[in-house]
Amino acid sequence: MNIFEVVGPVMVGPSSSHTAGAVKIGYISGRLLGEPLVRAEINLHGSFLATGDGHGTKKALVAGLLGMQTDDIRIPQALEIAEERGIVVSFGQAILREAHPNTAQLILHGRSGQRLEIIGQSLGGSRINIAQLDGIETNFSGESPTLVVYNEDRPGHVSEVTTMLSNQNINIASMRLYRSSRGGEAVMVVECDQEVPESGIDWLRGFDGIRKVTYLGMTGE
Repeated sequence: MNIFEVVGPVMVGPSSSHTAGAVKIGYISGRLLGEPLVRAEINLHGSFLATGDGHGTKKALVAGLLGMQTDDIRIPQALEIAEERGIVVSFGQAILREAHPNTAQLILHGRSGQRLEIIGQSLGGSRINIAQLDGIETNFSGESPTLVVYNEDRPGHVSEVTTMLSNQNINIASMRLYRSSRGGEAVMVVECDQEVPESGIDWLRGFDGIRKVTYLGMTGE
């Protein structure tokens, strides 16, 4: 049994699911956006919506988007810090069916105009699941180096990704493939045992049919 299953994560409270988990959802979402955030629309569902104010869920999500970790003492001031940085934040209710009770929908807008929609779930004990990216169902935790490849659903793209990782001597811990429909939009989520170098990510971006590549590393911004 992991020590954190007994004593819980190092965090600013009050709740590992509604506070620490929310920070992680925000943090991973901001990293996946891959550029400075200028506007965030945050919609809450279920228990997040019902008790989010008392548990500081809104502040926690914004703190994560600002790059804070679960033990950052600035979490209670996250909304004020976002305003100081010129980031526009709005909150609402997520209209979701059969969603986990601790769910947040984040619609993020970056400085260059990039838009990313994420649905994140807080599972308890600060563990999270990224359940959707841009409307496509996914399933990953963000606890290891993770490569996310958006591509057209056609032959060859999986081979391009695995070839790059093999050439970089990177072991694949898990690989999941998702698509909106046959021949439509697809997403590859590849969790790795080692960090993926920027050169490999840039190489993938050069292929026809690969629309976007984002990367969640474990060694900093």
